[in-house]
Amino acid sequence: MDGILSIGAIVALLLLAGGVIAVWRGPGGVSWRWLGAAAALVVLNDALLTRVYHLAPNLIPGHWNWQGKILALTATLAVASLPAFGWRASGLTVRQTDLKAPLIAATLYALLFLGLALVSPNEPSTLETKAFQLTMPGLEEEAFYRGILLLVLDRAFAGRVRFLGVDWGWGAALSCALFGLAHALDVSHGKVGFEPLVFALTAGPSFIAVWIRLRTGSLVLPVLMHNFGNAASLFF
Repeated sequence: MDGILSIGAIVALLLLAGGVIAVWRGPGGVSWRWLGAAAALVVLNDALLTRVYHLAPNLIPGHWNWQGKILALTATLAVASLPAFGWRASGLTVRQTDLKAPLIAATLYALLFLGLALVSPNEPSTLETKAFQLTMPGLEEEAFYRGILLLVLDRAFAGRVRFLGVDWGWGAALSCALFGLAHALDVSHGKVGFEPLVFALTAGPSFIAVWIRLRTGSLVLPVLMHNFGNAASLFF
């Protein structure tokens, strides 16, 4: 029940944000059809990640949520395969439209996390932990948040601002906010909990991933960066 309330709160905030933007921008500023599709995708993704809120059996043993991640990633790829979406439009391509600046940003990002790993080493980790952090978080979360969700939210909101070589819209801001809320907001025993620091540390850096996704047209670098950031400290 708490899981359903948590995702309900996140979807309510998304729709509330859409309403505020609609009032601010006036008629035509918001496509409610695409915003509704975004809300549905958020619910579907959360349901699969949680094994339909723990109603479905866990068929893949282990400490980490392999089954939820695999199911959610499979659904994302299936949705991206539909004609209304498309793999390339969702960033699911190895073709890079611009690599010079994104590679510099990705290198600086990697050096930052490498430095943090060296100065604050973790306890020894298991092979399963290393395998999971090197694969599933980046593959599943980037394909969803910087892939199909960003695409749908960009279609939901008109208007763009050119900055740092890409066209930013409300879709970028809302996809980053939803990513942060997925990590920082939860409902436990009927009480809403929100961790501002967790939100800042997830939503903030995700703007870098969005910029690279928009600049390169691909999710390759965001996936590599995400998994490197998650796993770097496990090896030192």
